[in-house]
Amino acid sequence: MTNSNRREFLKDSTSTTLGITGGLTLLADARSVAATPANDKLNLAIIGCRGRGNTLAQAFAARSDCEFTWFCDVDPEMYATRAKGIAAKQGGRMPKYAKDFREMLEDKSVDAVVIATPPHWHTLATIWCCQAGKDVYCEKPQSHNCWEGRQGVKAARKEDRVVQIGLQNRSAPYLHAAKKYITEGKLGNIDLVRVFNQKGEGNFPMAQDSDPPAGFDWDMFNGPAPEHAYNETLRRRWRYLWRYGGGDMHYDGIHQVDIARWLAGVDYPKSVFSHGARYNRDGAAETPDTQLSVFEFDELMMTFELTLNTPYMLKADHGIRDGDMYPHWPQNAERVEIYGSDAMMVVGRMGSGWQVYIRPKSRKPVVRDEMFGRFPD
Repeated sequence: MTNSNRREFLKDSTSTTLGITGGLTLLADARSVAATPANDKLNLAIIGCRGRGNTLAQAFAARSDCEFTWFCDVDPEMYATRAKGIAAKQGGRMPKYAKDFREMLEDKSVDAVVIATPPHWHTLATIWCCQAGKDVYCEKPQSHNCWEGRQGVKAARKEDRVVQIGLQNRSAPYLHAAKKYITEGKLGNIDLVRVFNQKGEGNFPMAQDSDPPAGFDWDMFNGPAPEHAYNETLRRRWRYLWRYGGGDMHYDGIHQVDIARWLAGVDYPKSVFSHGARYNRDGAAETPDTQLSVFEFDELMMTFELTLNTPYMLKADHGIRDGDMYPHWPQNAERVEIYGSDAMMVVGRMGSGWQVYIRPKSRKPVVRDEMFGRFPD
């Protein structure tokens, strides 16, 4: 990697056109798989094979209409521990391996690329994939910052590529039902939507700089971020460091905000106000642990509230994700509250379902309608 800063790096990348035209539709309805001819299989590559990347790889490999031909990760241990499991799902055929995913981009047989790196790589990897003629499924967030995101959109349009961002909650049937319910006017006029992201995420110490583990390509991991010696904290806790990400609103709250905008039927806000701070300062974390945001639309007002100092707030556990039960909404960490003139809907992520509340003459709140959820991916 060169010493150029992030913006110069991306400008250099977008100035060269390597791509071809055309597009592929990724993540089609699973019911279409059986009708897909064998010779229409998509050749896939994945960049970033730990954690979420492994989950995505397993999901794609379970389909009969695609096959992984490349695994790209800066840690060779990820290939050693992940690729065999994928090969077992595709007739024993092992994907190739590259620490530097640019090697994979030279392979014209690759149709599409799954990107599951930390956010500081998302835009640049997307741009390079588009320029190399590959379609992209990129994990959220789309980019490290707004400027980068716009460059990614420009590249996708210029190269005529299909790029999909991983906001998988929109796939959940219970959320489609909620959308239909709201569109039919059953909540009345909506003036206020409240979005929550409340967790218990403590601070952490900064490790000493050191040599990277054997075989680990730290320069490639760091990529377009400011140069820094290898540090275990930077590698593991990037979500809360500005050099790599934008904190928990950027990484996780994006899901609830996306759900809220989609359900409410609004497009872009005409104004946004946000203020955040880190009150648990005993450690190396940089991004806010407390944040309030207000999105003003022509039709309604939307608020976003984040706190990471509330360990009693709970994500949906597996009993809720996979069973017929609802969370205790006041302690649900990732809920959306939609206030209509006739009724209020509370919606949860990760299979939490939704319930609609009204107040009859008895003044005791009651549930008018509801639907259990299932985890969408």
